[in-house]
Amino acid sequence: MLKWKKLGQIFNPCASQPRPWMQEYAQCPTAFILNESTVRVFIASRPRPDSDLKYVSYPGYVDLDRRDLSKVVAIAESPLLALGGSGAFDEFGIMPSSFIKTGDSIHAYYTGWTRMSSVPYTLAIGLATSKDGGTSFGKLGQGPVLGLSLKEAYFVTGPSVLKVGDEWYMWYLSGKKWLFTEGKHEPVYQVALATSSDGINWQHDGQPVVPRLSEDECQDIFSPFFLNGKWHAVFAWRHPSTSGGAYRMGYASSTDLKTWIRGDAQAGISTSDSGWDAQMICYPNIKEIDGRIFMFYCGNSFGKEGFGVAELISEDEP
Repeated sequence: MLKWKKLGQIFNPCASQPRPWMQEYAQCPTAFILNESTVRVFIASRPRPDSDLKYVSYPGYVDLDRRDLSKVVAIAESPLLALGGSGAFDEFGIMPSSFIKTGDSIHAYYTGWTRMSSVPYTLAIGLATSKDGGTSFGKLGQGPVLGLSLKEAYFVTGPSVLKVGDEWYMWYLSGKKWLFTEGKHEPVYQVALATSSDGINWQHDGQPVVPRLSEDECQDIFSPFFLNGKWHAVFAWRHPSTSGGAYRMGYASSTDLKTWIRGDAQAGISTSDSGWDAQMICYPNIKEIDGRIFMFYCGNSFGKEGFGVAELISEDEP
């Protein structure tokens, strides 16, 4: 099984309040090696909600010292991308969750969200690119690269992308239905797989790739990595029909990136006894940095109090 050592909470926008657009949340922390001294952690942050308690979400970043990931060395001055125009799929939120270097470009895959009337939102997956090493990004176009389709009627979200050889893999979350529970609407979603030859045009059918524990289980960002001859993945899961719907970490393994065997007991990380990640842990992003494997993740209230880091210290056979 995996075994992780928590290095603690690294960034909390609620405590530091560094920017007007970055007052709460640091969701989907996604690490990218910017240069020899800096690891850039891309995040989705929010200002305080408006008078109707409606949020928007902006993409930003926090730079960490590559030699000591507990040290914040810089924070984005302004959002990485502008929100979409009226009626666009990313009008009210942009949440980056995967960055892939390909040739002289960096592909940034993100979730765009817009508000709905009968349910709170719908989601689709967009793409932005950078030619300057990850300092600035421009959207590939006004629309998504993955959106609603014949077999996926509700939403797609949470992309996690790998390029292996000439093939691109995207694990994303496919919306299955909406529940109305405890006086509010809650979505149900599962991990699905899309493939591509160019990282732009994707084939997908919304079929789940990770077995679920219950009919209404929600599975969140799926973060695969290769270690000791096979593929491992950590992902978050929750039951929306239970009070609070707190996320926990799950685990799956694979030899071909397409068929996954679930075994949550091997995840090797859980909530703390107290503090910022005592209620839930979610949005894992696993990154190898200088021969060490780290997990960047969020804690309580779906990342409202920021993100932390854990380091993989062993991987034992079950």
